[in-house]
Amino acid sequence: MSSNLHQAGVKLLKQLGRHADVIMDAYLAGSVSDSSHDPAVIEKLKKSGLLWRPEPDQELRLKRSVRALLEEGLSDERNRQIDSNVGSALATIKTLADHYKEARYNVDYGAAEAYLADLSEHVYSFTDSLRYSIRVLWGRINNEFGYVGTVNAKIRENELAQSQVTELLNGLEMFQFSELGEIAGDIRELRRLLMTSLQDTLSYCTQELSVVQGRLLELLGRFRQIQGRTRLLKGWLLHTDLHPDYQPENHVAHNKIPALFNYAEAILKPAHVDISNPHHEFDLLQMVAQIKAISRDERIVVPRDTNVTFEMSEVEDFDIPDNPLKVAVDEYFCAIIDSGLRQSALEYLQQQQLDWDSESWLYQVIGGYEALPMEHKQYFELEPIGKPHPIYTGNFIVTDVELWLA
Repeated sequence: MSSNLHQAGVKLLKQLGRHADVIMDAYLAGSVSDSSHDPAVIEKLKKSGLLWRPEPDQELRLKRSVRALLEEGLSDERNRQIDSNVGSALATIKTLADHYKEARYNVDYGAAEAYLADLSEHVYSFTDSLRYSIRVLWGRINNEFGYVGTVNAKIRENELAQSQVTELLNGLEMFQFSELGEIAGDIRELRRLLMTSLQDTLSYCTQELSVVQGRLLELLGRFRQIQGRTRLLKGWLLHTDLHPDYQPENHVAHNKIPALFNYAEAILKPAHVDISNPHHEFDLLQMVAQIKAISRDERIVVPRDTNVTFEMSEVEDFDIPDNPLKVAVDEYFCAIIDSGLRQSALEYLQQQQLDWDSESWLYQVIGGYEALPMEHKQYFELEPIGKPHPIYTGNFIVTDVELWLA
């Protein structure tokens, strides 16, 4: 029987090689007509089961198994078929394991070896099919479904791939290794196939399918974003076609640019001092220190002498002379007390022919009034004389002050 099977296989492969041009034409075009090639060749391929006709009035098509063989061998991007029927493979593996155990129990070693070889073929074929399905999915993701031309088609292909991944993950959950361990028992060959090899492969494939599912969701989000922007652009083009006299406004001249056009970040962002930011604390302290340290004289750096001796002596008494401007203001206050009349500060400055600057004089008068103790301050009344600022509202320009007894 195996000799006849060998001869039939060799004959089929020879036909594939001898009529490769007809098969590739049918593969690329999807179908082939009877008149495009030699009728004898077409008839021979039909008898071999390589070509078939769906309906009497339709053209010949390539058999699905041959097409799948070419798609896998050529790594064709159009190959989107994934075998997600895990339940059938699991049932076949369990059945062959029971056949092998029964043959061992009946001491039928020939049948046991045949069942074990068949079981190994099914296990390795199943695991290889899983790895191949993952490779197909990764190829479609890395190519971003480039075998279709529109964004809508890419979204549909992405949803198809997600459904296939979900079916594979649901199918892999059917494998209960506790049940497979009971089937294998203490038979070393079965435990190697069902527990070691199969479990390692399924664990790796489950993790890889989870990563594939995440990448598909990420890619689907990007496709939907592109789809939304494309619809927005198409709507804009339709609006311009329906309104050919439309002229866009000068959005740059507006104080507030619409969010639709305000995608670019500002070149210069508005800046202000953030006193609550701890990172600016050092810079602010430096600025304050520079404001306080007002020195009109150049600093003289005195070199340090390492051989300097210090002697402690008694502190000499010294007096700080009064500021002449402060003394003149005190005399102004005393003159108001003596006369009891209302008099402005600038009039007093002119009457006494003092040499002080008028602005400094007014500052000193106001400062002297504010520096009086509360029990003395209540005897005086100070009224500023001036006018509001012509440009900046809320500002009052003081030109003179009047002082009198309350």
